[in-house]
Amino acid sequence: MLSDVRAIAFDLDNTLWDIEPVLARAEGRLGAWLQQHCPRIAQRLSSEDMRRAREQLARREPHNAHDVTYLRLTALQAHAREHGYDERIAAQAFAVFLAARNEVQTYPDVAPALARLRRRYPLASLSNGNADLGSIGLAHAFTVSLNARQIGAAKPERRCFERLAQDLALGPGEILYVGDDPRLDVAAAREAGCSTAWMNRRAMEWPHDLAPADLVVHDCVQLAVALGT
Repeated sequence: MLSDVRAIAFDLDNTLWDIEPVLARAEGRLGAWLQQHCPRIAQRLSSEDMRRAREQLARREPHNAHDVTYLRLTALQAHAREHGYDERIAAQAFAVFLAARNEVQTYPDVAPALARLRRRYPLASLSNGNADLGSIGLAHAFTVSLNARQIGAAKPERRCFERLAQDLALGPGEILYVGDDPRLDVAAAREAGCSTAWMNRRAMEWPHDLAPADLVVHDCVQLAVALGT
């Protein structure tokens, strides 16, 4: 199947960078800002309380559950109202979080491997998150960049991969989708007709109930080598 590949698409979080420390730092930055500008929120709500509020909002509004930007901003607006602040301050708080969320350090293999792959393939990204590739400094590497908010759905929904194929002007079978999550990335992409590569940076065990990916790699350089670039 890999001989049919005409483009490569990547998941972002935990595929091109480690997202957990990024989110922890962003939550800390948000908490410090709230402590200074909205102390009643900071004193009464922990990060865990705010996470639960976003989850509850997603359950109340399943049509918006894919949109992490909407969930966070709308929940912050509610927190502001509930604690006696103008809800417009939520946009400032979210901007603080988002700036920190985009302060990512790509894995060392990413930049050289993407440069190699771009010589032969158009590259794309498809993410459920709200990373800004322009702010991160990677926008130039990708012909197409999509996220759940733009599409109106999140992986594993099939239409995410259908939109990816549409924007690349290719059939799904001509796209190799690369991601770290066996279900959201590999199984979902395969169901949509794409070739698949599992980015297994953490030496995890593959789920026994899933068919394997077409390719398993531990970093992007190994992917480039496997594809002969």
